[in-house]
Amino acid sequence: MDTMKKRVAIVGAGPSGLAACKHALAKGFRPVVFESGKAVGGVWNRTLASTRLQTPASAYRFSDFPWPASAASAEGLFPRHDEVVEYLSAYARRFGVLERVRFGCKVLGASYVGATEQEVAAWERWSGNGEAFGDGTGEWHLTVRHGDGEPEGGGTQTYRFDFLILCVGRYGVAKLPRFPDGRGPEAFRGRVLHSMEYSAMAHADAAELVRGKLVAVVGAGKSAMDIVAQCAEANGSRYPCTMVYRSAHWMVDPKVARRVKFFTFTSARWTELMVHKPGEGFLLSLLATTLTPLRWLISKLAEVYYKRSIPMQKHGMVPDCSFSQGSLGWRLGILPEGFYDRVDDGSVELRRCRGTIAFCADGLVLDGGAVVGADVVILSTGFHIDQPLRDVLASPWFGDMIVAADDGSAAVLPLYRHCVHPRVPQMAVVGYAESGSSIYPYEMMAKWVAHLLDGAVRLPAVRDMERGVAEWARWGRWARRACGGFFLKSCIASVTTWYHDQLCRDMGHRPRRKAGLLAECLQPYGPTDYAGIQ
Repeated sequence: MDTMKKRVAIVGAGPSGLAACKHALAKGFRPVVFESGKAVGGVWNRTLASTRLQTPASAYRFSDFPWPASAASAEGLFPRHDEVVEYLSAYARRFGVLERVRFGCKVLGASYVGATEQEVAAWERWSGNGEAFGDGTGEWHLTVRHGDGEPEGGGTQTYRFDFLILCVGRYGVAKLPRFPDGRGPEAFRGRVLHSMEYSAMAHADAAELVRGKLVAVVGAGKSAMDIVAQCAEANGSRYPCTMVYRSAHWMVDPKVARRVKFFTFTSARWTELMVHKPGEGFLLSLLATTLTPLRWLISKLAEVYYKRSIPMQKHGMVPDCSFSQGSLGWRLGILPEGFYDRVDDGSVELRRCRGTIAFCADGLVLDGGAVVGADVVILSTGFHIDQPLRDVLASPWFGDMIVAADDGSAAVLPLYRHCVHPRVPQMAVVGYAESGSSIYPYEMMAKWVAHLLDGAVRLPAVRDMERGVAEWARWGRWARRACGGFFLKSCIASVTTWYHDQLCRDMGHRPRRKAGLLAECLQPYGPTDYAGIQ
């Protein structure tokens, strides 16, 4: 195969897009990366001034590209957003990715041409023959708008590619709550915006928006707490920031996180023995069931320690779910520095709302009665995580197969190895599945896709691929039940090493990466264990 003649497109230049491009280049391809923004880094270019990583630098890195010593030191355990952007930019420069990126180019739609939907549905092998590029008759047509984000905009153009890699992420379409009729934002005389819009503002503009104003933030996730802390720092107790929330998350103080190496603990093989895994077989299933009490005990001890170390009980911020459930569903995060100190000094007010939230002229109305006065309301209410994928695919049939519904009914996206749909030809998705340290699982997906492109990964028949997808779907339903109903869709945090084992076998590499049985069982797995896979 002449790799130079095969046309590969990548949509998105965030961490997953950079990894996909780097490893496609390593296989001899010359991919084109379409990025709607002006720089690489994805969502890291649209963050608050105070945003930091939620995972240690040692876990959030590419396998063959270490962090600078200054960012990876103990003091910089959770690097700042600007350090993350610089790290990603340096990676792109080092491996020749920047030269392949076309900035300001938004992909408006992607259409598969060369076979009808009926023909594709009848194929017994992925892409017709089980190979990345099919038989050479099919291709993707991408409609691209140039100059996206520029005042005058630009024209559109259609490009043709033999293979398409979508790296569009999950956090590009804001989710807004529903409000009672006539009591939505239109009833409020102040400004209402989503956290995505606020985070995308220039830092000086964001600071000016909240300075000297009463701000109410709806939500209790990481973004909500970062925004609250930023407003509290700007205004102090004279204009306290109010956080309105229904249920709290397990948010750990960074000082406590530095003492308790939670990510190290959860990434060891012996801890994965205590949870069920997709396609695990009878013996491993029996072992996971037998060890469930041990997992509960370890999680309970961690929960008690966190409750004693962090004043969440004092302030009514104990989550409804247990720490065990929160860690399985990844309802975890890192608190902003000194968050509860700001609650104690009056610059942050916490208001729990079990019922309805509505607007009035002067702010928010909680549970039909209490009014929270505000000049600005920021809705940190999440994202339609499947919409970015659906928006790219011009075919409703393809879109419906990959994203059956955006109502939370599916626990796992129906992708084989979390990368390819059994019935969507010549296309891969990199970077949708989430984990505790997403960047190196993204890299593993990118390596797997690169091996698929050059023929090293051989896919089974479509029916066998669908059985593999069904195994992950069953596991996702179990995980959702086990964590009390809350489960971050396609979250592989508790089975990351198990998932990487599957990818390694497909690529022809040994899944056991440690030196010796004891190290294999007890030492945590991390990015550098997979550096030898190229």
